[in-house]
Amino acid sequence: MKNKWFVAAGLALIIMVVGLVGCIPEGGAVASVPSNLKLNLSSQPEGISVSGSGKVSAVPDTAVLRLGIEAQESSVALAQEKANGAMTAVMSALDDNGIAEKDIQTQYFNIRKVTRWDDNQGKEVVTGYRVTNMVTAKIREMDRVGTVIDAVAGVGGDLTRIDSIGFTVEEPSAYYGEARQKAMADATSKARQLAELADVKLGKPVYISENAAYPYPVYRQDAYESMAGAPAMETPISPGEMEITMNVQVAYEILD
Repeated sequence: MKNKWFVAAGLALIIMVVGLVGCIPEGGAVASVPSNLKLNLSSQPEGISVSGSGKVSAVPDTAVLRLGIEAQESSVALAQEKANGAMTAVMSALDDNGIAEKDIQTQYFNIRKVTRWDDNQGKEVVTGYRVTNMVTAKIREMDRVGTVIDAVAGVGGDLTRIDSIGFTVEEPSAYYGEARQKAMADATSKARQLAELADVKLGKPVYISENAAYPYPVYRQDAYESMAGAPAMETPISPGEMEITMNVQVAYEILD
């Protein structure tokens, strides 16, 4: 029964198609597109598209210090007690040097077994336990970075760990504005040159997109090694300069 219905439906469809074809005038078209309708099937953007880049140098105003304590003892309790005492002294030293509580953040805390291979037993044996407590501290007074490092090393002693030091700009908005101006000027200069070479008239921008390279702390991993030995003089620290980059993508129309 289903097969009969399929055959009937197929015949009806064929009759409808033939009827429609018969209604089309000889040499005629099925439909016509209005002359004022333009179809753009290409994905290629119209106009002149260029990229511009702007860079400015900024002097860091904030140091980010990654520091902490690492203690190892025969038991977890002893290792933790030793680490806690040293870390409390480190936190007090940071506070004494004007580091606000909101600028200190715990980054890593770990308790792990310390093992070694025993040839007689033919297996790993536990020799102790190590407690590690690391924080990051933002130092906003750049002339006190060396002083803070020395204070932490002094109270933490041999348990002190200073992994790295980085520098950043706390409020980079003004630098972004300057970099943005340079990027747009660069893009406009390129577009004008292209328009001149192509012998066309440059119009206004019809598309603008920006991509900023946000400043982030640039870390030095050798900070702890460079201060090993606890020198009598203050640890010298040089923040140098950092670069803030702004990139723009601009499309300009071409005037008739």
